Amino acid sequence: MIFKSIKWRLQIWYGLILVAVLLGFGVTAFQLERGRQFRLIDGEIQRRVNALAGTLRQPPRGRGQDEAQFDGPPPEQFRPPRQPRPDDSPDDAEPGAFPPRFRDFHVPPQIARLFNESETNGFYYAIWHRDGGVLVRSVNAPARLPSPPLVERVKGRGANHPAPLRTPPEVQASQMRREFREIFFFTPPGEIILVGRSISTELRDLRLVATTLMAVGGVILLFGCAGGWWIAARAIRPIEAISATAVKISAGDLSQRISTADAESELGQLAAVLNSTFARLDAAFTQQQQFTSDAAHELRTPVSVMLAQTQGALNRERTAPEYRETVEACQRAAQRMRRLIESLLALARLDAGQETMRRLQFDFSKTVSDCAELVKPLADECDIKIHCDLAALECVGDSERLAQVVTNLLTNAIQYNRPGGEVHVKLETAGGVVVLTVADNGQGIPTEDLPRVFERFYRADKSRSTGGNGLGLAISKAIVEAHGGTIEAASGALAGATFTARLPICDV
Repeated sequence: MIFKSIKWRLQIWYGLILVAVLLGFGVTAFQLERGRQFRLIDGEIQRRVNALAGTLRQPPRGRGQDEAQFDGPPPEQFRPPRQPRPDDSPDDAEPGAFPPRFRDFHVPPQIARLFNESETNGFYYAIWHRDGGVLVRSVNAPARLPSPPLVERVKGRGANHPAPLRTPPEVQASQMRREFREIFFFTPPGEIILVGRSISTELRDLRLVATTLMAVGGVILLFGCAGGWWIAARAIRPIEAISATAVKISAGDLSQRISTADAESELGQLAAVLNSTFARLDAAFTQQQQFTSDAAHELRTPVSVMLAQTQGALNRERTAPEYRETVEACQRAAQRMRRLIESLLALARLDAGQETMRRLQFDFSKTVSDCAELVKPLADECDIKIHCDLAALECVGDSERLAQVVTNLLTNAIQYNRPGGEVHVKLETAGGVVVLTVADNGQGIPTEDLPRVFERFYRADKSRSTGGNGLGLAISKAIVEAHGGTIEAASGALAGATFTARLPICDV
């Protein structure tokens, strides 16, 4: 359940990233501090190694009275020097090697000052002779010293014959031995120098540094996770609000909207889009309810007429002319119902995209001219003149459907014009589109009614609906939009009305 929650996924991801960053920073900081400490210690050890190596390179000399305290072991503890054997060849010795004997070694005072032998945590040293024997060691050196690396012996000697040592290159190697930091140094003659120091204090300090880094990292991790949880909860809060609002809307309350306090964020923008969608959905449901109510009202009137006529004819015997009059009234009501039903079906098909619009090239100017001729008798009856200014234009679309639009607009302009008025029809191109304008000088449309003239079954005192059922302009708008065009109305009270339809020249 936890891993299915976006909040927990974000929190775990933030925590893992923070742990990785803190771990990398802590390890890097510890290694840098450890390396710095060891470099300082190795530098001090190296300085003392160089001092001892320089002393070994000096020629042998006797002990002075002031050097007695720095002497190595008493002379009698040394093995007696080996005398040259007959089979020893001068070629066996390496150039620059000391004679094959143990020499007396004294640590000069200025060198001895570098080793405070009274401190157990101070620097200590040990020197091995080329044959592996300890030449000298400091008093504070550990009881167990590491074995020096062996020097390769010359091959071909018998096991009973001491062999000179091959002179190694002057090399050095540092190592850690428990709490000791030591450096071996190999001199060209063959002696091995060891200088070391106990670094228990530094190791304790490094452990303190590691503990401090872990404590600080733990505190940062705690605050980081708490901050990440707060940020994740704040980021998920709009989603919870969206879910709660969607539940209320699904229950039927379409007036609910999502709070968009943080409108600049991605979720705020999503909430704004959803609010817009909910508003359109609410408007669509309201329009559907209004449409259903208006359709029922429009159908109820002819049905009531038909029922009243038939009921009156059945109540008593009537003459033939009276029966004929009754049948004609029922016929007019049925025709009105048929026109309404056909209009409703046309709108339903257009809304569902099921009404196929033909995409054929035709002469739009001729179509408009034919429509003007079609409504001319109605205009003559109302003493209204139609003036046409038509440019020869070719258009792509369904000529029959567009003719229906032109007829609706012309009929509408005639019905709501004043006696002796005029209707001006203009067809032109502008900006790559075909522009059809139908204007009259009749009673006009109030400004507050203009946004609603294309609504279905819209009723007002000065409604522009055509055909008597309030669907003519709605059907015209649906047909124009199905062709990829637009239609709009402009008017002022008592200033006439102008309808403008814009259609693309080419197929869209």
